[in-house]
Amino acid sequence: MARLFQAGWFWWAAAVLLADQLAKAVVLARLPEHTSREVLPGCFNLVHIRNRGIAFGLLSDAGAPWLNTALIVFSFAAIAFLGWLLVTGRAGHQPGRVGLALMFGGAAGNLTDRLVRGSVVDFVELYVGNFHWPAFNLADSAITVGAVLVGVELFLRSKPEPSAS
Repeated sequence: MARLFQAGWFWWAAAVLLADQLAKAVVLARLPEHTSREVLPGCFNLVHIRNRGIAFGLLSDAGAPWLNTALIVFSFAAIAFLGWLLVTGRAGHQPGRVGLALMFGGAAGNLTDRLVRGSVVDFVELYVGNFHWPAFNLADSAITVGAVLVGVELFLRSKPEPSAS
């Protein structure tokens, strides 16, 4: 267990989880649900949306009683797989390890929401004119950046380097 806390990736994942949950706590405390505050006119609002579905609000209105349970099970499976890749050293080079750690932390942040609140708190709304990107949160951002890092590594590298952690 001590080796786990010495692994650099663990701290990346923990930082994402902590930042995500702190940001969501501020939104929950200061912004009533279904309201928004303009931050940068014409491009960025803080909002308080509850997403009961998957990415970009897909299936959020499905009303299926099994959906939250299925998403919780899927999240646990994804976190377990990412953790296995990281702990066993199969995560590739440094960019890939950081990417998987960001994805791990983001998945843990959204899983925490599902377990504690029954839905994911989204609070960032980006838009230009009438085009609004679906609301998202820091966990979603970490998952996206992590996936890009893993993708870049897959395209640029052929052999994983030995894991130092």
